[in-house]
Amino acid sequence: MREYLKFYIGGEWVDPAQSDTFDVVNPATEELAGRVAQGSAADVDRAVAAARKAFPAWAETDRSVRLELLRSIEDAFGKRRDDMAAALTEEMGAPSALAGGFQLDLVVGHLGKAIEVLTDFPFTEQRGDLLVVREPIGVCGLITPWNWPLDLIAVKLFPALATGCTVVLKPSERSPFTGQVFTEVLASAGVPAGVYNMIQGDGPSVGVPLSAHAGIDMVSFTGSTRAGIEIARNAAPSVKRVTQELGGKSPNVILDDADLAENVVKGVAAVMMNSGQTCSATTRMLVPANRITDVIEAARGAAEATTVGDPTGDAALGPVVSASQFDKIQSLIQQGIDEGATLVAGGPGRPDGLTKGYYVKPTVFADVKNDMAIAREEIFGPVLVIISYDSVDHAVELANDTEYGLAANVAGADLDQVRAIAKRIRAGYVSINDGFDFGSPFGGYKKSGNGREWGEYGFQEYLEIKGILGYGQE
Repeated sequence: MREYLKFYIGGEWVDPAQSDTFDVVNPATEELAGRVAQGSAADVDRAVAAARKAFPAWAETDRSVRLELLRSIEDAFGKRRDDMAAALTEEMGAPSALAGGFQLDLVVGHLGKAIEVLTDFPFTEQRGDLLVVREPIGVCGLITPWNWPLDLIAVKLFPALATGCTVVLKPSERSPFTGQVFTEVLASAGVPAGVYNMIQGDGPSVGVPLSAHAGIDMVSFTGSTRAGIEIARNAAPSVKRVTQELGGKSPNVILDDADLAENVVKGVAAVMMNSGQTCSATTRMLVPANRITDVIEAARGAAEATTVGDPTGDAALGPVVSASQFDKIQSLIQQGIDEGATLVAGGPGRPDGLTKGYYVKPTVFADVKNDMAIAREEIFGPVLVIISYDSVDHAVELANDTEYGLAANVAGADLDQVRAIAKRIRAGYVSINDGFDFGSPFGGYKKSGNGREWGEYGFQEYLEIKGILGYGQE
């Protein structure tokens, strides 16, 4: 059993201000996996003080110093991949292949992109007599979720460090093991004292005092829309910057000229990956009404072929993260049935043969109307809804008929048509035929948040812009 009872503050592993702890349950076994120190407002005060003390010197470092640190982190991260993969599987049930593969590969990709961007990033720009200066915003509070825990630390931490900010990280209390191991990576990479600090704990005990703290200049949060609203309220009195990457109910528009079978199978796989616990997952599949029979058969086959089981084995899907998450998903699956949607695959209850663990059947609904709860609410589980459309305009209308606007995919052979549709969708991240780029801006419209992460766009969020007038005078 893991036991993590110290925080990383001011370059040292220190005892928390009080002796409270919280338990971490392995979602595959429902047994205790570890015990972690529970932070408090006093720990937040100490971490913020350390970050504020370190900020002036770190803000003034040359980019070569920051590049050296990022490359050192890259090297140290590679040496701890197995440890981080094991932690992911224990705390959130990620299957071994996913935990040791894509979950970690995303971190490596974002770190490589941060190094690339920092190498030539224009921190100053002269326009005649005007000098535009981009300066680090200050001390940043990073509050991260449990579903892609390392990746979602990476997309905040690396731009913050690269731009000269100092940080206080609060990992999710549901995935604290990876936060701890990742902090060990930072310490071994030689991050200067106070530049990076980490406190474990829940939202009320650590998240609230961190987001409200007058010594924090910016909060970057990824999580639910509900929690994001509360963080914005907490931050408002100090008028700090708040960036948020929140929920999603993203559309996957499959056009009539697309390879239907291939795109439906890929669409099912994209939703089921990570047990459906992905904010940008395209959980609403929009398909031509005249092809609905073929779509249903392809989706049924793909869902039924998806294996669920012990994440330390060969199963494609492990459990969802917690009992409360399991219960929420089960309730929404039942609500879909009660509302009259057609259950194509999966359904309520655990998969056959699994009597323990928070396992959910890969579930697909058809005959879904866009006003049903399963089409409106972020289920955050392996549940796909299929909605038919009558025309391209109808497809775009359905795609945009949501309070969210995080991501989308458009699949089709006529690229001119696909590009035109992609431009019409109100979302921050739109893929064409499953395109991907670490340099893309990533973030949401509407209730999916504000601000952008990834690449140079992520850098901008951690910078203040100053104009120095008359700079070019002779």
